[in-house]
Amino acid sequence: MCIRDSLNIGEGFHNLLYTGDYKFGKSKLLEAAQYKFQRIETLITESTYGAKEDTQPTREESESFLINAIKNTLDNKGKVLIPVLGVGRAQDVILIVEEAMREKKIPESNVFIDGMVWDVTAIHTTYPEFMNREIKKQIFGQDSNPFVSKIFTRVGSQSEREDIINKKKPCIIIATSGMLTGGSSVEYFKNLAENKKNAIIFVSYQGEGSLGRRVQKGERDIPVESYGGKTEMIHINMDVYSVEGLSGHSDRNQLVNFVKRIDPKPRKIIFDHGESSKCLEMASTMHKLMRLETSAPRNLEVVRIR
Repeated sequence: MCIRDSLNIGEGFHNLLYTGDYKFGKSKLLEAAQYKFQRIETLITESTYGAKEDTQPTREESESFLINAIKNTLDNKGKVLIPVLGVGRAQDVILIVEEAMREKKIPESNVFIDGMVWDVTAIHTTYPEFMNREIKKQIFGQDSNPFVSKIFTRVGSQSEREDIINKKKPCIIIATSGMLTGGSSVEYFKNLAENKKNAIIFVSYQGEGSLGRRVQKGERDIPVESYGGKTEMIHINMDVYSVEGLSGHSDRNQLVNFVKRIDPKPRKIIFDHGESSKCLEMASTMHKLMRLETSAPRNLEVVRIR
């Protein structure tokens, strides 16, 4: 899983590769990030999980944890809220839920898709050739597209959202935003949090200071802004789960392995897109391992790449 741009600078004399976010490991949706290129002089790569302690569970362990958390909540007649990032993580979770329900690992129930997830997933449905081998085989070979399974229902209005909240029937809700910083996931959270039968499952990184991070860290009484600018206190009785290994970012080991395996070797590596300490730690580690020029620029710092 990778978002990359390769730029030719100075009439092609210098090739710069910028990774953006990437996963150097296979997901339910995509193959592992590509690491072979024609030319690279400078590499700019992320450091979100760049600290030595930033190792994640295996993919199998993470999916099993998510499935068990969903099953426990549905068995308890509760609702499951999964806040997601609209691109990538949402589709990954959709595939996990579809397969688990098809294989009877979780009880059959409605799965509601809210926010931009539905439209983004439509793009994935249109271009299945970019998915991993298993998904392509399922779509092209078995004529079965998991993204359009009958278990999924699009939420298209506020009245439909309120209907889902008010009904006592157990269900799964996949909604943006992934950090509870806005979007429909906040509305669901406010209305479901006080019922101990319900659960919220975080499947992505929760930024420092975000509502998601505060819930994840165990706060039980949180002021949340409502429509019209009013603030209401939310008491959290619902179960709170965090699934670490589904992140769209590489963990520490994957970051190191990607840089070590990238072909050809760059002359210079710039680490960004992470907390300052993690960028510095990655720069130090890779300089020692590979004897290459590395740096971790501060915001607004100018870096000469040639």
